Amino acid sequence: MRFLRLGAPGAEIPAVSDGDGTWDLRPLTADIDGAFLAADGLARAEAAARAGDLPPLDPSGLRVGAPIARPQAVICIGMNYAAHARESGSEPPGDIVVFYKHPNTVVGPYDDILLPPGSTTTDWEVELAVVIGRRARYLDSPEEALAHIAGFAVANDVSEREYQLQRSLGQWSKGKSFETFNPLGPWLVPAAEVGDGSGLGIRSRVNGEPRQDSSTSDLVFGVADIIHRLSRFMVLEPGDLINTGTPEGVGLSGRFPYLGAGDVVEVTIDGLGEQRSVVRPAP
Repeated sequence: MRFLRLGAPGAEIPAVSDGDGTWDLRPLTADIDGAFLAADGLARAEAAARAGDLPPLDPSGLRVGAPIARPQAVICIGMNYAAHARESGSEPPGDIVVFYKHPNTVVGPYDDILLPPGSTTTDWEVELAVVIGRRARYLDSPEEALAHIAGFAVANDVSEREYQLQRSLGQWSKGKSFETFNPLGPWLVPAAEVGDGSGLGIRSRVNGEPRQDSSTSDLVFGVADIIHRLSRFMVLEPGDLINTGTPEGVGLSGRFPYLGAGDVVEVTIDGLGEQRSVVRPAP
């Protein structure tokens, strides 16, 4: 089952689809948010859809929004593929590198990426995104962490490198929190269908040309390890979004030009769907 939200920004309809049909989740919940996820909402919704207890929904002509309501936190893991760490000028870290994005960066998978005024160093980063389904604090092990995942999605951790690196004073979030800098979706796929998030092909293209091509098995710190480590110094709440890092092949490498107005960015992860975003100047 694939969970998604359809409609205009701020008025999205929560829905579930099996690829053949789509059903309206509003009899069960107003939105796909932390409260719904914490109440075992994904399993309840799947059961209701299979039992024919949900009204059908025609997705034709409806915008696809981010598959979860705006999270209270967007937590990001940096330099979490060894080759990407090296193309960024660093060795793979010995512990997770953590930074944050403003939650209002999260937009739909086909929404425009808005280029900040004067930016010449805006970059793409395809990432496996994890959505928390149960409160996680002081977990004892990575194995315990897996039970706290609601599902997985595709994310693009768009980054303005000048603000991230030259203007940052060491705090990356300056280059990460511009509006539209976290396209998410198209779907939230339950963890029961994905497992621990390893073994998934992860790729990006710009204007149809390949950029990144790797596997989530190459993460330095796997998903369960990330959640376990995070829980040792912060409380993760249902609905929180975690971007787990990007593979090599970004503009920062110097091998490719950065993004400009009119560029088309496509990012995809096996089994989780594909995004397509057009880069446009911020109005």
